[in-house]
Amino acid sequence: MPRFAANLSMMFTDRPFLDRFGAAAKAGFEAVEFLFPYEFDPQEIRARLEEHGLTQALFNLPPGDFGAGERGIACLPDRVEEFRSGVRQALAYAEALDCPKVHCMAGLRPAGRPDGEIYETYLDNLAFAASECRAAGRILLIEPINARDIAGYLMNTTALARQVIQEVGADNLKLQLDLYHLQISEGDLAMRIRANADITAHVQIAGVPQRHEPDSGEVNYPFLFDVIDETGFDGFVGCEYRPRGRTEDGLGWFERFRASHSGAS
Repeated sequence: MPRFAANLSMMFTDRPFLDRFGAAAKAGFEAVEFLFPYEFDPQEIRARLEEHGLTQALFNLPPGDFGAGERGIACLPDRVEEFRSGVRQALAYAEALDCPKVHCMAGLRPAGRPDGEIYETYLDNLAFAASECRAAGRILLIEPINARDIAGYLMNTTALARQVIQEVGADNLKLQLDLYHLQISEGDLAMRIRANADITAHVQIAGVPQRHEPDSGEVNYPFLFDVIDETGFDGFVGCEYRPRGRTEDGLGWFERFRASHSGAS
């Protein structure tokens, strides 16, 4: 059965960030993920994880100026040194939080630069990051993101992700398969889950089209959870959705799932 991680950048946001860990544990989650930890001392976060018996499943490398609209800098030819510094910063946090996986946001295609230069920069940066992650015992992830949510994002299909993983050739470079993005970009979810099982190391979910709880919209998640199980996936499924209201009031799907699998081994 899938194991779920609460995304603390989107869930339990009616309280300060460090208080969300306790809320997630109280709700029954055994793991958490979030976008970025860098505003906080890693030992503060580690203390919350230990206090509430939570596993840190995932977080992202520094994305550049997120508030100004940057969505990663891995494909930006003029930001290579900044990217490499960010990799080292992320790995220091991963060590402190005992977090096995970090996600590298690709970034928006920069205007006025040749596609070949952008792509080669991305590959070179991923090769560097994967090497650093391997030395630190971590897995590096890339995630296709749909063009509706982030127009101009470089990494936007599972086919491109597979190509990049093959070209970089690092055994610790894997796919972060977000089913919300996948449904919008490509559809055919069950088949794509199966087809990419060999490279998938993290899964994320949200309802489509509004990115609310996974109990509404056009995606049949109970069916897909069985498909995920069939592939042998043993990582966490990140709940990267925006609750319709108070997070706790929208966890009926999670409570029903836990109840129906309470006797499963």
